Amino acid sequence: MELNHDIIDTPPRDSASVVMLRDSADGLQVLLMRRHTDSAVLGGAYVFPGGKVDAADSAPEMLALLDRPMAELHARVAEPALTPEQAAAFYVAAAREAAEESGLLYLQVGAAEIAEHSAATCERLRAGESFAALLAEHGARLDTDALAPWVRWITPRRPSVMNKRFDTRFFLAAVPPAQEARHDDFEVTEARWLTPRQALQQYRAHEIDMAPPQIVSLLHLMQYRDVAHAMADARSRTPPLIEPQPADTAETRVLCYPGDEAHSVPARALPEPVPTRVVWRNKRFEPPQGFGPYLD
Repeated sequence: MELNHDIIDTPPRDSASVVMLRDSADGLQVLLMRRHTDSAVLGGAYVFPGGKVDAADSAPEMLALLDRPMAELHARVAEPALTPEQAAAFYVAAAREAAEESGLLYLQVGAAEIAEHSAATCERLRAGESFAALLAEHGARLDTDALAPWVRWITPRRPSVMNKRFDTRFFLAAVPPAQEARHDDFEVTEARWLTPRQALQQYRAHEIDMAPPQIVSLLHLMQYRDVAHAMADARSRTPPLIEPQPADTAETRVLCYPGDEAHSVPARALPEPVPTRVVWRNKRFEPPQGFGPYLD
């Protein structure tokens, strides 16, 4: 993954991402999906399922299928500048992208029924059928209760790894019961369930590629014992805003986050011991002291 040094003046595009979790014998695991190498956004990198918010995500027929009032979802997102419709659209986009890329449906219907139809429904969604029409066909509502707003990342004007900007709301979600992830093999070519430690070890060993939001998010996820702990934490606080700011040295590229001495926001956005900066070293972004204190 090569660094990009261009200044981008265009506003960031609204997007949503789902950090899918499950418990395992090895501990908390997260779903990482490898984007197609030809993708214009993070091609070849391992990411969380997600994508841009579409106009259809806030269409009246889609918003009518939410399991909660839009005002309640607006309060959960905790962004006064958004309208309730805009806040609700992030939930829809997160669930839709999860279905398209991972084949997992977050719907308010019996778990067995969803599992029975999830593969066929997601294939139809990938083929271009309306998400709202597919939900209505099953008599289902979107399970927004399963999606917990976790953190908001805004790509800096001088982005670290790509030439597009996004304003992404990350949601935590447990993998739906009785369903199995099935990547689309188009936008996404591989899916891996890994503990945060395993994912970072593979990244350090140059076995997989990732961008800073995923790296820092995995360091954050290492602080959770299990899915219940992660979900409870996300639901107990306002999602923090992270706008990385560069603080390059003569030797390397540095990205700083709130709470760092070089960042304009003095208060930490993420809990300790998550680092407040990452540095570009050996063709990898890593904490200033390396991954050793976290992984060894």
